[in-house]
Amino acid sequence: MSTRIAYLSVIIIWGTTPLAIKWSGEGPGYLFGVTARMVLGVFAAYLFLYFLRLKMVWTRDALKTYIVGGLGIYTSMSSVYWASQYIPSGWISVVFGLSPIITGIMAALILGEAALLPHKILGMLLGLAGLLVIFGEGIELGEELLYGVAGVLLGTIFHSLSGVLIKRLDARLSGFVSSAGGLSFAVPLFLLTWGLLDGDIPDDVPLKALAAIIYLGVVASTVGFALYYYILSNMEVSRVSLIALLTPLCALMLGNILNNEPLSALVLIGTSCIISGLVFYEYGAVFFRRLMRQG
Repeated sequence: MSTRIAYLSVIIIWGTTPLAIKWSGEGPGYLFGVTARMVLGVFAAYLFLYFLRLKMVWTRDALKTYIVGGLGIYTSMSSVYWASQYIPSGWISVVFGLSPIITGIMAALILGEAALLPHKILGMLLGLAGLLVIFGEGIELGEELLYGVAGVLLGTIFHSLSGVLIKRLDARLSGFVSSAGGLSFAVPLFLLTWGLLDGDIPDDVPLKALAAIIYLGVVASTVGFALYYYILSNMEVSRVSLIALLTPLCALMLGNILNNEPLSALVLIGTSCIISGLVFYEYGAVFFRRLMRQG
């Protein structure tokens, strides 16, 4: 497969995931939507391992990685799916786009990585400014929107913490193996939560919700992950990281076109601040070096 096609496919998959999350809970409820997605996802992950002829690893470090990954999937996706009831799908992608910055802060605290560099601090401040603008829009439009933004932010923090802890364990596992292992521990938690808080199998799942669940379970969770690792091994990391900048824009446009979600001036300003923050956080060092040479 062409790396360009794979690259574009990942942007499309990640850009459509927030809208699919919102659609998957319309009718059957968000708990059924996320649980059904994860059950499909774990089966798809093991089928993927079978066709790739990869075997699960059961060492102590591998088990720790699966547990941390599973808890990360459970906490982050539970928060995001709950929040999807209250906010437009495009907002999910914008707030979740802060994950590289949040991950960087946690990596500095937990792994001792450098974070207090001028370009990184500027990126953090711009990202924070964008988040505050979106929070302000949520306050102005209603309390429920504020809950939704807070829920996605909490999910982003859980996702970032899980990634940093997995890096700290450094079990050196294939991404596909890590994904299958994490889902293996997350799925029972989703089933238990759904059973305790809901437990009713819907008599009728709308076609749009069913298609979204299947898409998320098979395409977003499995194919998207596979394509991401494919381009990661065939392209420069700097180009791969641009995906995090493009997906919020894609999600906002799709939400507006396909789900009639409004695009207010404040949301666009907040999105611009967050994306600018990510640009400075990831590439600011190059910018400052060139500026110093010109000076």
